[in-house]
Amino acid sequence: MIFISHRRRELVHFNVTSHPTAAWVWQQLIEATPWDRQPSHLIHDGDAVFGRDFDARTRAVSIIGVQTPRRAPNANAIAERIVRSIRAECLDHLIVINERHLTAVMREFIDYYNNDRPHRSLGLACPVPNNPPKVGPVTSRPVLGGLHHAYERAA
Repeated sequence: MIFISHRRRELVHFNVTSHPTAAWVWQQLIEATPWDRQPSHLIHDGDAVFGRDFDARTRAVSIIGVQTPRRAPNANAIAERIVRSIRAECLDHLIVINERHLTAVMREFIDYYNNDRPHRSLGLACPVPNNPPKVGPVTSRPVLGGLHHAYERAA
């Protein structure tokens, strides 16, 4: 499960489970939306794992739930694109051993995605803005064992 801020395409929360339940999904929503980062809207698909009362529960905490239409991937194109990026840039190149391994891989990839990976929709900036130094030698840091590299100026 992934929560995305549409403003800058930042991945704000994720978690992994092989057996999601409505209670687990609700717990992820609570963890992903602390008081200082509570969204006004939450776009989600119609998966039964959300439970029948999901939108009513989100309204109770002042979040408007928007369910996407069935068989309409363009209705939530940002989430679909991020899932495609995660698969193409990460998971298609690794053999995931178990849930714990997937969590570790996703944690490293999401850190790279938010802080180092350039995004065309953001003018080749990162979702989490940073102010890198303008001068100094460029160093390379391997990400996911060298699958990707993050480049930065050394201080």
